[in-house]
Amino acid sequence: MSYKSGFVAIVGRPNVGKSTLLNAVVGQKVAIMSKRAQTTRNRIRGVVTSPAAQIIFIDTPGIHTPHHRLGEYMVDVATQTLREVDIVLVVVDANTGVQPVEEELAKQLQGVKTPVFLVLNKVDLVEKPRLLERISQYQSLFSFDEYVPISALKQDQTDVLLHLIEQRLPEGPKFYPDDMVSDYPEQFIISEIIREKVLKLTEEEVPHAVMVEVEQMERRNEQTLYIHAVIYTERDSQKGILIGKQGQMLRRVGEMARRELEGLLGTKMYLELWVKVKKDWRNRPTMLRQFGFHEES
Repeated sequence: MSYKSGFVAIVGRPNVGKSTLLNAVVGQKVAIMSKRAQTTRNRIRGVVTSPAAQIIFIDTPGIHTPHHRLGEYMVDVATQTLREVDIVLVVVDANTGVQPVEEELAKQLQGVKTPVFLVLNKVDLVEKPRLLERISQYQSLFSFDEYVPISALKQDQTDVLLHLIEQRLPEGPKFYPDDMVSDYPEQFIISEIIREKVLKLTEEEVPHAVMVEVEQMERRNEQTLYIHAVIYTERDSQKGILIGKQGQMLRRVGEMARRELEGLLGTKMYLELWVKVKKDWRNRPTMLRQFGFHEES
């Protein structure tokens, strides 16, 4: 039997569980998760390798109505990905009905020639009659090639999804080594984990005006990795919240990030965090380029 491989896009509106799904199928965290929408800003690649196939998943930013240049970039990334992959997974929240963003996404999918799956996530929260109603609603919206109910959080039916993907993949080579689960560098993973802890601890006090940049990373001895990272935000008031009284908030962010990163990277770590203000950085093209948000053709 010939080997199969290909790229699979995970698309959908914010907060439907795209990052949770990616982490579930890969088997470990490669994308940060938050209850707050628009957590993912880049195309996160996760790799699943089996004896028969290699699947490269791309978790895109949530498709939404943008309110700044960064938001426009995120939507462009998500929609462009539709034209670059072998299979598209449209992830929806089975607990809610069809949303306007999904109606617009269905229009964009009309020109897509690759297989498109509807992945109904969070089915553990939905009774079967309601689930059948949801499927019927989406059938009237677009003719999907597969309809797959799952619970990414509980990893229920994710094996079925992987099997269906393997069946649809084209023949191809193994792009990555067997033990590789993501092609992003360590610096990117570190900055994303720090940003996740900021979102978790600050809740509604600091919106998505936060960006983390790893400025220095070096191993000064065999046991410890030294990391210097800067948390950027847009206003002085947000900086004060991130630092906290006598630096307590920043210490909590650092402690939580360090514990998770030590487990993820398998090494002891010294993590030094600073907070700086970059006024209105999400609307400044030069700052977006500095943080790696390059416009793609």
